[in-house]
Amino acid sequence: MLSIYYSIPHLSIGLGLLMVAFKGIYLRTGKKEYDTLARFWTRIFSLTFGLGVATGIVMEFEFGTNWATYSRYVGDIFGSALAAEGVFAFALESTCLGIVLFGWNKVKPIWHFLAILGVFLGSMCSAIWIVIANSWQQTPAGYVIAGEGMQAKAVITDFWAMVFNPSSVDRIWHVWQGAFLAGIFLVLSVHAWYLLKGRHVEISKKAFKVTLIIGTIVCLLQLVSGHSSADGVAKNQPEKLAAMEGHFKTGPGDAYIIGWVDKKNEETHGLSIPKGLSYMVHFDADAPVTGLDQYPVEDRPGQVNAVFQFYHIMVAIGMLLIALTLYASFLLWRGKLYNKRWLLHIFVWSVLLPQIGNQVGWFAAEMGRQPWIVYKLLRTSEALSKSVSANQILFAIILFTVIYIILFALFIYLMNKKIVHGIDEHETQEQLQTA
Repeated sequence: MLSIYYSIPHLSIGLGLLMVAFKGIYLRTGKKEYDTLARFWTRIFSLTFGLGVATGIVMEFEFGTNWATYSRYVGDIFGSALAAEGVFAFALESTCLGIVLFGWNKVKPIWHFLAILGVFLGSMCSAIWIVIANSWQQTPAGYVIAGEGMQAKAVITDFWAMVFNPSSVDRIWHVWQGAFLAGIFLVLSVHAWYLLKGRHVEISKKAFKVTLIIGTIVCLLQLVSGHSSADGVAKNQPEKLAAMEGHFKTGPGDAYIIGWVDKKNEETHGLSIPKGLSYMVHFDADAPVTGLDQYPVEDRPGQVNAVFQFYHIMVAIGMLLIALTLYASFLLWRGKLYNKRWLLHIFVWSVLLPQIGNQVGWFAAEMGRQPWIVYKLLRTSEALSKSVSANQILFAIILFTVIYIILFALFIYLMNKKIVHGIDEHETQEQLQTA
């Protein structure tokens, strides 16, 4: 369920970025095709917004039903962040989206652009507060523990210390860029498909060019933010980094390109760069990196190999996207991009890569934090609702999984229908009002 929900806000943020870009280019150049592109992708965005609302509401109720102890423990922290998300982000996004959807050719272009910008900023702001709440679980700050035993809870003492906890800024940038790439590669995929089919050729070339340039920049920035985020993990959650790299014994560490963790014998096998981990963490190949041997077994991540694999899949996808966008940008500069049908076929399927990368990166971050649901404060095993039986939870999981699959299938069907229908390049005023 969470995986389905987690993929939707990324698309909303990424599509919002390109809606702003297309509408902004239209305002600057007056070329109608960019306004047409903004309109087309706004319709896809509206589907992601609707599904995001429908699937997101369940997540908030789940905190109270399945994680009662956790909800009580972090209620003061999460309440502030989620309230800010609702008041500042969702309200801005939903209000501006109404103007965007019903304001085509009814409000001045500059006001319509500002409404699109409001939708984009609202979606980004939502991500800020949600990531802040999750980052506080990773690196708690600005709080005191009030009460004892089952009545203990975290209470905010410094709101801004909570907001700017040690991991929040790096993680916000990293999540934003992952979201940008999800939307960027959806747009590249669709317009590559149009080019292969010989449909909307000229407008798709313009869309592909703009999106590819933005995508190349974001891919390179993602490399920077990814390294910064990993560096923060090394400082604030060293056992998580050790699990990500399969590093058991404290000392100079190798950086694995591909491998497998033998948890029983506490060994990692595979292709590696000798002492590469030490250099990436300390810029010193001989500097020791904290290993899992420095922590009691009960305080280590349980699924070390899974954390290792998910992390390395994320890194591999990131490097692949950089290579793909740089090569395509080179061909675009040489004027040969649209002749490479094999490359366009790759771009059609590339839409899956950022989504997979975002998912496995999230898995690595959350599984690497275990056994803590709030780092060093509350164990996951202690956070469950005591009054809910395993059978009740299993029934709820099955029920909502079926519902989420149906909703997601409907989303794919409707999105595919709009994409197959194509871009209305000569839409009339009457069609605009009824679309």
